[in-house]
Amino acid sequence: MNLIALSLKGLRRDLRASDVRALFVALALAVAATTMIGFFLDRLDRGLTRQAGQLLGGDLVLEQGQPFDDGLRQELRQAGLTLSDQVDLVSMVSQADAFQPAGLKVVDDHYPLYGQVRVDRGNGVEELAQGPPPGNAWIAPRLAQLLDVTIGDEVQVGALSLTITGLIDREPDQQGGFAGLTPRIMLNLQNLEATGLVRPGSRIEYELLAAGPPAAIDSLSNRLDALRKAGVEIRDVRVDRPSLGRSLERAQKYLSLAGLAAVLLAGVAVAMATRRYVDRHLDTAALLRCFGASQRQLGQLFAWQLAWLGLVAAAIGALLGLAGQAVLLALLTRFLPLELPPPGGMPWLMGVLTALAVLVGFAGPTLLRLKRVSALKVLRRELDPIPASGWLVVAFASLVFGALLWLYSGDPVLSIGILVGGLIALVVLWGVGQLMLHLLLGVLARLPQQGQKARAWQLGGRQLARRRTASLGQLLAFSVTFAAMAIIALVRGDLLTTWQAQLPADTPNYFAINIQPQERAGVESLIEGAADSSSGLYPMVRGRLTAIDGKPPQQQVPEAHQTDGALRRDLNLTWRAALPEGNRITEGEWFDADAAPSSDGPAPISIEQELAGRLGLSLGDELTFTIGSDSVTGRITSLRHLDWESFQPNFFIIFPPGALDGFGHSYITSFHLPDASNDMLGEMVRQYPGVSVLNVEALLEQVRGILVQVTRAIEFVLGFVLLAGISVLYAALTASRPARAHEGALLRVFGAGNRALSRMQWAEFALLGFASGLMGAALAEASALGIYGWLGLAPRVHWLMWGVMPVLGAAAVGGIGFALSRGARRQAPMDSLRLLGET
Repeated sequence: MNLIALSLKGLRRDLRASDVRALFVALALAVAATTMIGFFLDRLDRGLTRQAGQLLGGDLVLEQGQPFDDGLRQELRQAGLTLSDQVDLVSMVSQADAFQPAGLKVVDDHYPLYGQVRVDRGNGVEELAQGPPPGNAWIAPRLAQLLDVTIGDEVQVGALSLTITGLIDREPDQQGGFAGLTPRIMLNLQNLEATGLVRPGSRIEYELLAAGPPAAIDSLSNRLDALRKAGVEIRDVRVDRPSLGRSLERAQKYLSLAGLAAVLLAGVAVAMATRRYVDRHLDTAALLRCFGASQRQLGQLFAWQLAWLGLVAAAIGALLGLAGQAVLLALLTRFLPLELPPPGGMPWLMGVLTALAVLVGFAGPTLLRLKRVSALKVLRRELDPIPASGWLVVAFASLVFGALLWLYSGDPVLSIGILVGGLIALVVLWGVGQLMLHLLLGVLARLPQQGQKARAWQLGGRQLARRRTASLGQLLAFSVTFAAMAIIALVRGDLLTTWQAQLPADTPNYFAINIQPQERAGVESLIEGAADSSSGLYPMVRGRLTAIDGKPPQQQVPEAHQTDGALRRDLNLTWRAALPEGNRITEGEWFDADAAPSSDGPAPISIEQELAGRLGLSLGDELTFTIGSDSVTGRITSLRHLDWESFQPNFFIIFPPGALDGFGHSYITSFHLPDASNDMLGEMVRQYPGVSVLNVEALLEQVRGILVQVTRAIEFVLGFVLLAGISVLYAALTASRPARAHEGALLRVFGAGNRALSRMQWAEFALLGFASGLMGAALAEASALGIYGWLGLAPRVHWLMWGVMPVLGAAAVGGIGFALSRGARRQAPMDSLRLLGET
């Protein structure tokens, strides 16, 4: 017997069957969703790996708040590294009466170490392995548009006038995220001093970029460790690969979650459709047994048939996924920091593996019935093989889904936790489902007997009661389906709400930094005369945490956080008498307004709670900060929660007034200006050219544009999950169609009309959908608690979902079930009675 040829013939004949179509659609949707997300994330990961050195700016990057000494440069060169100096800061750039904040990127003659700068110098975009020469500036096209300047014009940067000789198309080390939205101006390092922007207390980042072989970097390991302990932030391309912005990272997690939800829903649909597939082929299997086929041959025949179906569905699903990832890329490419490589082959293989795994896990146990069919079934139709245990099917499918979850997430602990939690939830749902059916049927039994509509609801309930086990299985399947769809929709909505809450209508639209003490009164006067609101001026002192309870920080903090950024860079310290807006005390007490430090003891300080958690700090711990050549010690008296996304000045460490008076400091403030008050900005820049004013409103418009694109990408993926959910409904209702048609035919034989039959079937499906929606809402609410923590969202109760999901469930299941039953209602009773034995 040629099993392969026979399986292909059988598959061609079976393609007309609704259960096979449901199987095919479910598998194709699962593969499409996973390959679409897989292609996109694979290209993103390979792009970051391939261009990590270019994105970092070198194989090794050293960063601190002051210039690096020549001795360190000499050591690095002797180890075989090529060096390049770079300075980053924010300042106001002006041309005539136009003023705009810009990110200054100051480079030397060795820039860039990797890649090339794409710049238009008047003859189209060209690629150059150099930065601008002294006296020249290259600017971003957006900054040129805002200042209304072009090539050949001059712009004012601090006290220096520079000539624009190029428009930047792309920088090789261009970073994405919020900071990358500031319009860029690039100038030569030789011009930095002449700008007058380097002053005490200025927020300036000095970077020393190095390129060379890994062996050269390894030879400097002891020296680099010493630099880390001294507070220098060091990034090694082999360890500190550039990361994506927070919004895109959340979007990545959402896409992965949505893909797994689509796979789970497709698996449920496959399990439902396989039951009907097996029921239809029992007679065929019995005939083949009569013709001499063994159990092994039967198993191989139907396994080959489903394998062909899975491979074709995987191929079509992968093509849909390839097209879908192109859509995702088009939606998100605006703020990706790199050019992505072409699609690789791994997501194709993963798509095929997913399709076959779903078939094996969700269809395998049910398919075993065909092996055990008896040849006597040809003569005695009641000799059906015993179906596989429902719990066996669930257990096997759970193991396969857990393996897929592990494969896609790469986190075995998370996978086991979700799997165990899901199985516990399923057991609980089984008990709750039985209780709900019992209560629902009890309520229906107490309805008045009069009226055709009331009678239809009661008959529909009795139909559910008559097939209690099957009804309970469908109830669980629909509940999981509605829960998965609800979770994806809720997360989508709360992600967008969280993102939009970062951009309140009354947020400050300007920040002013690098305000010197002698400039404070004048700047404050200008702001008060023109701004609608202001946060007030916050003093800012830059200090390095050098001791915890008198010992080096690396000896005191947990091992996992010994390289925390707070230990490798200067922190911004401030003093404040009252608790700042947007801060909330979570532990301890805020210090009194007159809590000045004594000469022989530490000052009371307040620390941000997340930083305290990472560093293992608690109330009473003493922290020593080195500021220049001096130091100051404080004792933690309170922990604070900060709203980092409020666009207000925020600080990790706050001292009481008077504790930091003897140290050099500058001021920072945020304020809101109406559109008509921009003349004040020009006056501020003319009077105080060293003050940097950051136009947050201009940045927020860019962020809003990014969020719109991310929203569209999320909604695009949500569509696949919804389609997978619909496939579950279709497969489940298709699987139960013969039994329902048989019962309807019996009712018609005993005098039931089409109208009464329609009402009864609608009531049965609607009751099933209502109960499923209610249970799905409970499951979604419980699951959201864990998922929201994984995504970094604040959990909350979704009251609207509890009211909407039962109604939508009744409408969806009722509508689809009613539509699929239309053909059976129009058939003659004898044809419907034959459906239970159709082959």
